[in-house]
Amino acid sequence: MSDLREPTPEDEAVRDDLTEDARIRADFVKEVQVALDDGDEAAIRTLVGHLHAADLADVLEFLGSSDRRTLVTVLGESLDPEVLSELEDATRDDVLSALEPEAVADAVTQLETDDAVLVLEDMAEDEQQEVLEKLPADDRAAIEEGLAYPEDTAGRLMQRDLIAVPPFWTVGQTIDYMREEDDLPDEFYEIFIVDPGHKPIGTVALNRLMRTKRPVKIEEIMDPDLHVVPVEMDQEDVAHIIAQYNLVSAPVADGDGRLVGVVTVDDIVDVVEDEAEEDLLAISGVSDGDINISLLDVSKTRFTWLLVNLGTAILASVVIGLFDTSIEKLVALAVLMPIVASMGGNAGTQTMAVAVRALATKELTQSNAMRVVNKEVAVSLINGALLAIVIGVVAALWFSSNELGLIIAVAMIINMFVAGLSGILVPMSLERAGIDPAVASSVFVTTIPDVVGFFAFLGLAAWLLL
Repeated sequence: MSDLREPTPEDEAVRDDLTEDARIRADFVKEVQVALDDGDEAAIRTLVGHLHAADLADVLEFLGSSDRRTLVTVLGESLDPEVLSELEDATRDDVLSALEPEAVADAVTQLETDDAVLVLEDMAEDEQQEVLEKLPADDRAAIEEGLAYPEDTAGRLMQRDLIAVPPFWTVGQTIDYMREEDDLPDEFYEIFIVDPGHKPIGTVALNRLMRTKRPVKIEEIMDPDLHVVPVEMDQEDVAHIIAQYNLVSAPVADGDGRLVGVVTVDDIVDVVEDEAEEDLLAISGVSDGDINISLLDVSKTRFTWLLVNLGTAILASVVIGLFDTSIEKLVALAVLMPIVASMGGNAGTQTMAVAVRALATKELTQSNAMRVVNKEVAVSLINGALLAIVIGVVAALWFSSNELGLIIAVAMIINMFVAGLSGILVPMSLERAGIDPAVASSVFVTTIPDVVGFFAFLGLAAWLLL
């Protein structure tokens, strides 16, 4: 699926003027939309025919379902296969549905194995099998092996094309091999050194290889400090290893320790972005941020967490109901209640965000948990005391009651303390229980300060004022 003609200077000028800060311009997308509406295939090819794969993927994301299918049909064989690996899941499904199985098979044979697995993994089983049957035997075996590993693991993430040589080879032999061998990765940064059992024992960076004289043996210049990744390791843990040790790639080994693939830093950039986005959305109870997902699917995923939040809101209302007589007698309590609840919820969310991030990046572990908890509690108490002074003075002046000012000030300190404590302990407890803290923390962290805040404020008021 290569371009049908070489780009002209005019094409290059159009392409260079498409983006602002690496984003496709809205007016350019509008031009594409108009060309699609007019059925002007020549204009469509001129506009998008020589876009970078990532930019064309952005254009497809902006278009509606019908228009993106039309665009894919018009481009036909000139569609860069790399586009498929750059698309969000829902958009990729649309694009794949516009392609014949033969075209999909032709595209995945031109992709790295990890990208090919990414393209095929969400297809319906019968459609996936139809595409696999049209692949060459070697490509099919490699892709089926990748699909056999659990999702979000090193086995799914790795590419199988790599360079592995024995330690007794010389630099000259290795260079000659790379020059003569046709089946090499498109891009690579290191070569791997393996023993007779094909187990990795070291690496040699390309820059070091090229600066060493030909007669020198590879084992003399290899770096034996390896960070081998098991095929079933979670991709978040793989990302942590590569970031922790500043690696450009990491060897992936099967259960017997044999080298079966490599994870490169460009794959990890995507993982970090995806995981960060996933955690950010999960904190708000949203499972997917793709704006191209269907209305029904979005509604279903959000309703579940909204229903859970409804239950926790009812719990807070029950606490308020315990003090209904007190509220009837003193309207000021009803006026001030939202202040206590909102401040506790915001403080808890701040602490929770820090905790979830620290857990995801492995900065928060059992070894430093107590220190982090003490710090967050101290911050909550300091902020609680300062805010208590402010709201205490405001309430006392507002309702001409020093007692009411003192009550809300004490309730504020209690609530901020509980908010900070729950914000750090809830995510830690959930992770220890094997539950994703990014998904479940917000429900508890927003409810606990509400319940405690209402109980402290209304309880103190009922005790001291009524």
